[in-house]
Amino acid sequence: MEAPPRDRTRSRSGAGAAREAAPLAARARLLPSLAAVYRAQLSRARVARIPLLFVATFQSVGIMILMRGVVDGGSEARAVVAGSSVLVVAFVALNLLAQYFGQLRASGGLDHYATLPVPPAAVVLGAAAAYASFTVPGTVFTAVAGSLLFGLPLGHLWVLAVVIPLSGAALAGLGAALGLFAPRPELATLCGQLGMSAVLLLGVLPAERMPAVVSYARDLLPSTYGVEALARSFDARPDWLLICADLGVCAGVGVVSLAAATWAYRRAAVR
Repeated sequence: MEAPPRDRTRSRSGAGAAREAAPLAARARLLPSLAAVYRAQLSRARVARIPLLFVATFQSVGIMILMRGVVDGGSEARAVVAGSSVLVVAFVALNLLAQYFGQLRASGGLDHYATLPVPPAAVVLGAAAAYASFTVPGTVFTAVAGSLLFGLPLGHLWVLAVVIPLSGAALAGLGAALGLFAPRPELATLCGQLGMSAVLLLGVLPAERMPAVVSYARDLLPSTYGVEALARSFDARPDWLLICADLGVCAGVGVVSLAAATWAYRRAAVR
């Protein structure tokens, strides 16, 4: 039996009021979302990446042992130790993060993050911060081992507390951008490996022994400035102004690379 028009109008108005009374939940704020993503990524990396951290650390220590037969001391020894220490950061924050985001994009994992009420910047920054934090033990061990191996002073190794996060931010942002821009996970892996090889060749080898053309390419690599800052800290009287300038370049490159990675995440998530 058909309902009277008045009852039908009342039911429509009641349904409209019910729809208006149930607004969508507010979007999560950046800092709480960042903390949640950071904890989740750090827990995942701690379980899955510990063997690779050992590989990165032993690789850097092995390079220093090999270079010990060629380099006796002085500025070249400082460059080898600093470059080998930052290489641990590059292996994890650049190489592994490029692979992670490349696989995440290929497997559709970005769709999961896109459905969460978190800002895109929180996903990129949380993953980058987790991978950069994961490099701390290996980087500190490599720097201490290299200092003892080459007879360098240990008094200013506290600079690592600034070098690791700033170099890690620059390299992690670059790795995330490479993984998100790469159309296939194989290309993301290739780009991550090439980036780590560039850090190895241009960061560990002393700059004085490089051709002029190669030194220009070295200046374009963001990790170079972290290497230079750490190498200068081994001096008897470090030039803190130059160290701060190098760290400032790392910070600037980190902001740009993380912003590019965030834009790449938005672009890949809406496809």
